[in-house]
Amino acid sequence: MAERSFAAEVQKLRLGAGEIFAGEGILAITKALLESGVAYVAGYQGAPISHLMDVLADAQDILGEYGVRFENSASEATAAATLAASVNYPLRGAVTFKATVGTNVASDALANLASGGVTGGALVIVGEDYGEGSSIMQERSHAFAMKSQIWLLDPRPNLPSIVDAVKQGFALSEASHTPVMLQVRIRACHLHGHFVASDNVAPSFTLKDALERPHRDVDRIVLPPASFQHEQEKIQERWPAAVRYIREHALNEFYAEDCADVGIVVQGGMYNTLLRALERLGLADVYGDSRLPLYVMNVAYPLVDEELLRFARGKRAILMVEEGQPNFIEQNVAAILRQAGLATALHGKDVLPMAGEYTAVVVHRGLQDFLRRYAVLPAADAETATPEAPAITEARRVIPLTVEAPTPTPTPTRALGEVVHARPPGFCTGCPERPIFAAMKLVERELGPHHVSADIGCHLFSILPPFNIGNTTMGYGLGAAGAAALNAPAGKRAISVMGDGGFWHNGLTSGIANAVFNRSDNLTVVVDNSYTSATGGQDILSSAAQNPTRSTGHDIERAVRGVGVTWVRTIKRTYDVAGMRDALREALTTQDQGPKVLVAQSECMLNRQRREKPKARQAAAAGQRVVRERFGVDADTCTGDHSCIRISGCPSLSVKPNPDPLRIDPVATVLDSCVGCGMCGEVSHAAVLCPSFYRARIVSNPTPWDRLRARVRRAVIGWLQARTSRRLARYSF
Repeated sequence: MAERSFAAEVQKLRLGAGEIFAGEGILAITKALLESGVAYVAGYQGAPISHLMDVLADAQDILGEYGVRFENSASEATAAATLAASVNYPLRGAVTFKATVGTNVASDALANLASGGVTGGALVIVGEDYGEGSSIMQERSHAFAMKSQIWLLDPRPNLPSIVDAVKQGFALSEASHTPVMLQVRIRACHLHGHFVASDNVAPSFTLKDALERPHRDVDRIVLPPASFQHEQEKIQERWPAAVRYIREHALNEFYAEDCADVGIVVQGGMYNTLLRALERLGLADVYGDSRLPLYVMNVAYPLVDEELLRFARGKRAILMVEEGQPNFIEQNVAAILRQAGLATALHGKDVLPMAGEYTAVVVHRGLQDFLRRYAVLPAADAETATPEAPAITEARRVIPLTVEAPTPTPTPTRALGEVVHARPPGFCTGCPERPIFAAMKLVERELGPHHVSADIGCHLFSILPPFNIGNTTMGYGLGAAGAAALNAPAGKRAISVMGDGGFWHNGLTSGIANAVFNRSDNLTVVVDNSYTSATGGQDILSSAAQNPTRSTGHDIERAVRGVGVTWVRTIKRTYDVAGMRDALREALTTQDQGPKVLVAQSECMLNRQRREKPKARQAAAAGQRVVRERFGVDADTCTGDHSCIRISGCPSLSVKPNPDPLRIDPVATVLDSCVGCGMCGEVSHAAVLCPSFYRARIVSNPTPWDRLRARVRRAVIGWLQARTSRRLARYSF
């Protein structure tokens, strides 16, 4: 089950012409696909477009009404290759995945698609996950678009602009016979707004038509000599056609173009951030009306020379607001200006940071620096002495511009890092992956440290405290491949880790099959929690849940044995820390040669809680008997060693003051966030720690038998406590 259901929201996709669509960005994208007459959609989940996949999955009935085929692809490469249907047929197709890692995985298919070109519109919706909120390397899709000559749209982050970009993306693709990327940042995916809907459109040419009337064009296949001609087509035909379409349909936008002799060129996706900075400087209002000239590039590639030169003429300077590095757009703009002989000064990364996310604060500082250089804002040392800002002078006229001094922001007395402790990301409470790495730490005590090749997914949190396990990570499903070079005779074996999502993504072939072929002697741990948990809990081949539209329940161990692995063990319950420890020890010490695979199974606790908690609440409200398990620590028994916390790192484990006045060390305690997974007790037992943990059963709507047992327990415990108190009283002084 996905972490969020859109079953109710997708009904908005049925809205017709003239009706107001209000909702989230990802819903608007889906609606735009239907209004564009898309014939098929495919994709692979990953932030920030995981929820787009969830929307499409929940909307399959609606998609089916218009003959739209939707697929949860096995990988980003699979999704991109799906666009082959648009090469020879007038079929509009869209695929979606996370950038840049998804673009990297899909690069072979995308390069071939861009080389041969397309007949029907081919749209690649990439979720640009850049900046502090990202969990990946800090790269952008722009370089790939330039390399393969794929046009890149970067619309302003509001629903009407995003919807228009989807529709124009298909049209631009068909006009230039080139696939088009639509880049949507995380804020664009999840912002809320409204737009005027249009009718949904069924594809005029269907998948059934393509199957019944197959068409073949050798010139579109990437094989010499046609592949050499493709490069010439890109430059001589497709590029001019794209530029012509962009210009004629005004995909890029001008604002306040002639109001001053300095201006700003900005990527469409950065428009809202820029306007916020201008508003703080008194150069725009809250409605977005700018008092400086703006050229908004909703098409980030290719650039339109005529539009840039039109904007730059008559201006002393322009500022290029381009997030990320290298500064591809800025370099391109500089070349266009110099080749045209314009003396307009160009600024960008000299006043804005070369790398990193362009938040409103960052843009505000860079913009302030740029405008002070050209006397649009008062100099920093003259702000208090000169309340009025100077005029902006144009070559043709002088326009007075009053700039209100920005309200000073109070400076905190202490840096945030000095007040708040660092909080690195970690496993959720009750996560079934936590005991796997606790068991690894126990084995490390016996056998010493091993090289651990990590992988993308929740298990990557093991590289952080308290586990500190993991040496490298190379990509999704590449954990085993990352340890391939370390297949050498030695006293220790390398350990690699991958999740079930990464296993089916490409780990089975690039990792496990590769290890069999090359006679590896290393160990691979496959963390099987029944979902692609890190991307939102979507089902995969090995999911235990019954999916009405997908085939699930396929066993990982059978797949591993199918490619030739003979030493395979499956642990059905990862919370059995002692069992996990013993299985790891055996895999690392056995004399058997060849690759070893340990499948560690337990359901993702987040998904389990999403499913079980509502059921428990409903049952309790209906008067049914409901039992919850919680764990606690006996403060009288706890030694204050806190090894339980260091080995497990569970967020529900904390410390509290020692109730014994003669002991000053704080004791461990279990917080109310405990979900009763039992790992803390298992770890204490497996690690031979203090026996201070106890398990409590909380019963809602107890039966008469439950009440009787509780009374008996209280009576017996009370009698024992009283006897102990009497015995201790004999020794009192």
